[in-house]
Amino acid sequence: MKRRESRIGLKSARMAASAALVGVLLAGSAMAQDEEAESFAEWREGVRSEALSLGIGATTFDTAFAGIEPIPRVIELDRSQPEVTITFAQYLERVVPDSRVKQGRELLAEHRDLLEPIGREYGVPPRFIVALWGIETSFGKFLGGFPVIGALATLAHDGRRSAYFRQELLHALRILEDGHITPDAMVGSWAGAMGQSQFMPSSFVRYAVDHDGDGKRDIWGTQEDVFASAANYLAQAGWRAGETWGRQVQLPTQFDPALADLKKVKKTLAEWQALGLRRADGSDLPQVAMSGSVVLPGGEGGPAYLVYDNYRTIMRWNRSFYFATSVGLLADRIGGR
Repeated sequence: MKRRESRIGLKSARMAASAALVGVLLAGSAMAQDEEAESFAEWREGVRSEALSLGIGATTFDTAFAGIEPIPRVIELDRSQPEVTITFAQYLERVVPDSRVKQGRELLAEHRDLLEPIGREYGVPPRFIVALWGIETSFGKFLGGFPVIGALATLAHDGRRSAYFRQELLHALRILEDGHITPDAMVGSWAGAMGQSQFMPSSFVRYAVDHDGDGKRDIWGTQEDVFASAANYLAQAGWRAGETWGRQVQLPTQFDPALADLKKVKKTLAEWQALGLRRADGSDLPQVAMSGSVVLPGGEGGPAYLVYDNYRTIMRWNRSFYFATSVGLLADRIGGR
């Protein structure tokens, strides 16, 4: 009997200890959450002071931050960005499928009366505007589902790249202060890229255009502003009117891979011709006074492209060989080239 009572007493003691441990853990978790909330609240007040010193109104700030707390999913996505494992061929299949080419051609025709004047004004062919639109948001269908202020506040408070995202957050607040969009409508990617052209707030401030003259640079819902803003970005980034982006080429058998260097190697088309480069169909390169560089987006053994200064301009939009090459290829296919 005593042995049974002893076992019951031991079991009760263990249960009490477990309950106590759970209580300690819950209390610790609650304390950590309280400290995190306090930390975010303190940080927010610092941002508020800075924003007000830059001329952003208290009402704008308080409205934008109403109910804003760190978004765990944003931190998760920022921490778990996968290394690039997709091949260039796979990327092309996803980004430049026949369905996107078909839709791009239809939309180019549908919006021709708007796109052609914008193209002339900025010196950017409409097919490139439509290609960027298609690749960034599938022609405006997928703008992202995160509140831009919440996403940027999360990343700015997080600390890993806080200085960069704090500046982007202040730019976003300036956009709200100027009345271009409301906080509820200001949605974008988890990293804060916004609208049909997926501009970061700093890019919006520099390049977004109020093409329809309504006083708002609306890259979310106004097609005129979306197209003109993309064209203005390219123009301001150095787009050369009257030139294209590049072309696929055949390399000679003994081609030195060290020559495929966008930053360090640039030759005239005549010089590349002399080194044995030819168009994809085997014919001579164009006899024009242009210079270009060779890029191998998929690495040695993959397709080769002879690219020009406008390719470098596309790289300023997104510093990815996959992206820049896909924009050029999609633009050419949309334009029937």
